[in-house]
Amino acid sequence: MSESVTVRVPAKVNVQLAVGAARPDGFHDLANVFLAVGLYDEVTVTPADGLRVTCSGPDAGQVPLDASNLAARAATALAGRHGIAPDVHIHIAKDIPVAGGMAGGSADAAGALLACDALWSTGATREELLGICAELGSDVPFSLVGGAALGVGRGEQLTPVEVGGAFHWVFAVADGGLSTPAVYREFDRLTAGTQVPEPTASAALMEALRAGDPVALAAALSNDLQAPALSLRPSLAGTLAAGTAAGALAALVSGSGPTTAFLTEDEASARKVADALTASGTCRTARIAASPAPGATIQRP
Repeated sequence: MSESVTVRVPAKVNVQLAVGAARPDGFHDLANVFLAVGLYDEVTVTPADGLRVTCSGPDAGQVPLDASNLAARAATALAGRHGIAPDVHIHIAKDIPVAGGMAGGSADAAGALLACDALWSTGATREELLGICAELGSDVPFSLVGGAALGVGRGEQLTPVEVGGAFHWVFAVADGGLSTPAVYREFDRLTAGTQVPEPTASAALMEALRAGDPVALAAALSNDLQAPALSLRPSLAGTLAAGTAAGALAALVSGSGPTTAFLTEDEASARKVADALTASGTCRTARIAASPAPGATIQRP
């Protein structure tokens, strides 16, 4: 058994998030087009006397360090399947915004799962790992896979999506987080009494991704959770307006928020938009990243 294993795992942005009506199990059917972006957490697992989680980096104080942590749950799930005690120290070096709609917790779960699989030499198949990911949460399978994918069902059933070039983003990090369940409840409240259409992937958006065309992608971006996120956090409208005024091709709430995402023409444009957002006072910080990015990857010495 090696001394430790470190896995780097990316954040995500939803370039389309189409949400159906609530299902009997409380989930919603989705057409969720994910892009992995180049903001990363690093998850390191080391043999220990018991299961322990630590965290460093921005907003580390907001990350739960008990058994509810998704990374801890991932280690426990894999260990249980293989008759192993989950005796590891999981350290999360955090760079993905916490509770920001960028799947940071899901990324950490995928990172811990891959790291523990390597540390324990379980020999788990990719299908087994993806099955555990799906049990842990709707976004966790994509965090393992990365790149670009369409997620259906509740987002966990993935089909790879072709991307013809790099896309450049700015992410405006808000103060505090937004609860994903609360945003979905607000979606249900706002759509009560209406006919919610079946979620389907946008043909125009898929073609824009294939072509690597940021202008076409900007015209096709959509997020059905944006209205409920804005309802719960009206101040996000000011952030969206500031980024658009600075020259972003398009602006949207990232997933369930409160991080907002701005698609730009190129890296130079991204830097200009990031500087303007920082100066606007409408966000805590602005981060630049490109997509697509690889999924969970073991870091070799």
